[in-house]
Amino acid sequence: MADEQKPEGSGAPPPGGEAAKPPAKPAEAAKPSAPAKPAAPAAGAAAGGHAPPKPPPVMAATPWDSELSRDVKERFGDRIAEASTYLGQNFFVCKPDAVISLLEFLKLDADFDYLVDITAVDWPKRPERFDLVYILYSFSRNERVRVKAYIPEGYKPETAVGVHLTANWLEREVFDMFGIEFAGHPDMRRILLPEEWQGFPLRKDYSILQQDQRWVQENMGIESGQ
Repeated sequence: MADEQKPEGSGAPPPGGEAAKPPAKPAEAAKPSAPAKPAAPAAGAAAGGHAPPKPPPVMAATPWDSELSRDVKERFGDRIAEASTYLGQNFFVCKPDAVISLLEFLKLDADFDYLVDITAVDWPKRPERFDLVYILYSFSRNERVRVKAYIPEGYKPETAVGVHLTANWLEREVFDMFGIEFAGHPDMRRILLPEEWQGFPLRKDYSILQQDQRWVQENMGIESGQ
């Protein structure tokens, strides 16, 4: 009969007219990857110790040559130890007894008439323990300049209140945080902490966890400020 089905295996296509596709080959087994190499131990770790601490980076300042820096060095001579710039920030390093004269010159002759801030940096192991830093701004120049002086423990720099009135509060803050007293200041006392507070919190030998426990107990009625 014409419509008789052919026996299996005769090569007749399945319903739909497409020839049967051969079965897909099984996926190849993933090749095992090589074991990762252990990281090399850090210096000092092989002996069970710690790597030595890195030294602090040195500020890569470069000489500052400008009309202003030349005028200052010409006027003050060897009382200016350095005129440098660092990342676009210009600064003078001068002897402590030249600070007030330099501030006055920069205000009256160079238009740096705004005292932005006075701060300090503590270097306990250095003979001149503190960097004393004055930050000035000129509105007409739209420019900043810093004046630095290195002073030893116990040195009393002259107050700048006679040049910039705002030095009154800024010098009190330096005294409050670092214990640096300014000679001739009209009101040399703490400005942020209570007068009876012991110690100066921004000195490097003042622990970050240290508190004046007596003041906290007497005035706040708690055992500790921690």
